[in-house]
Amino acid sequence: MAHQQTSPRSDELEFGGPLGTAAMLLLLPVVLFHLLLTCHSGPCSLLSLPSELPPASAFWSPWALLLLLLWLGLQATLYLLPMGKVSEGRMLRDKSHLRYPINGFRCLGLTALLVGLGLAGGLPLGSLPELLLPLASAAAAIAFILSLLLYLKSFTVPPSALAPGGNSGNIVYDFFLGRELNPRFGSFDLKYFCELRPGMIGWALINLAVLLREAERHGGRPSLAMGLVNAFQLVYVVDALWNEEAILTTMDIIHDGFGFMLAFGDLAWVPFTYSLQAQFLLNHPQSLELPVAGAICLLFAIGYFIFRGANTQKNTFRRNPSDPSVAGLETIPTATGRRLLVSGWWGMVRHPNYLGDLIMALAWSLPCGVTHLLPYFYVVYFTILLVHREDRDERQCLQKYGLAWREYCTRVPYRIVPYIY
Repeated sequence: MAHQQTSPRSDELEFGGPLGTAAMLLLLPVVLFHLLLTCHSGPCSLLSLPSELPPASAFWSPWALLLLLLWLGLQATLYLLPMGKVSEGRMLRDKSHLRYPINGFRCLGLTALLVGLGLAGGLPLGSLPELLLPLASAAAAIAFILSLLLYLKSFTVPPSALAPGGNSGNIVYDFFLGRELNPRFGSFDLKYFCELRPGMIGWALINLAVLLREAERHGGRPSLAMGLVNAFQLVYVVDALWNEEAILTTMDIIHDGFGFMLAFGDLAWVPFTYSLQAQFLLNHPQSLELPVAGAICLLFAIGYFIFRGANTQKNTFRRNPSDPSVAGLETIPTATGRRLLVSGWWGMVRHPNYLGDLIMALAWSLPCGVTHLLPYFYVVYFTILLVHREDRDERQCLQKYGLAWREYCTRVPYRIVPYIY
């Protein structure tokens, strides 16, 4: 009976259950490679296969694998450096708190310093775009092997260490979602490490490599469109790492286990699909007039203002409800003792941070022009992701807060976009 209390079975299955997760296990890598191949093809049509597929040897390179392992090793080493503060996560089911190093921004800074020194010493970073296919293959393989090892490891931990969502008893479903909530080796937290470090910083590095490659082709100067894509996405990465502590209260950390979904997403999907705009511009250059560029910059600034304002307000309120910046906001009391914000950003829509996220995504796709659908894949995918995540949020909040959540939904009827959705 004790085991049932500390580790309840996952009754409500998500993502279409075992069949849905089995389909995603196959489809996610296929979509990743379809996007990469399409992006580097002439027509660049998202809805048709590239006219010529490269030979199988183009998908694998021992050098790419070595390069990726060195990258993961570098980021793991930086993670372990005793710099920055250490924060406690949410209370776990066994009443304990895990400790997390908040040094992601410093790791980004040290990575940038090392890359800068490498470039000064002649590092051919502009050649990296030629290795994107084998790098993506290596990342997908590492994610799969890591997921398998984590699944096996999950049978060695106490029931209280299992995730609420990935403990269904179905092998495929649990492999995909992840059985163990916080897999660790000593103090090294694998899920927390992968969440922002190798993939997010890798995304910025791939963008920089593509920019350098474009500059080499065009007399040492990148295009305005490429510069904007790099700048916008770098702001996003820097913001995520500067506010790294905030992920300790996200669904990924407190609810989802560490399985294929997050491992593949963090290590393969993020760096190679989020950089599609830069990759597209390398092979399909776009001219951008200054007034248009100015309008796109304004759109990005609006999106970032909403995104950062909403997240800061939420995080400040969670940490200290009596903070002067949030003390005057209207709230609804709940049976858990927590209060729900019902004014400020969170009185406008129920997920204002998602609205800001989507506006920024649109802004960094627009420099790619409007003749191709592929640069907007991220916007479409992210819209689906956020709507799905918002639905998961809503169900969890209803379960947790009950009547108070129903009252909040009545007071704030729109979920993401005011007056539309």
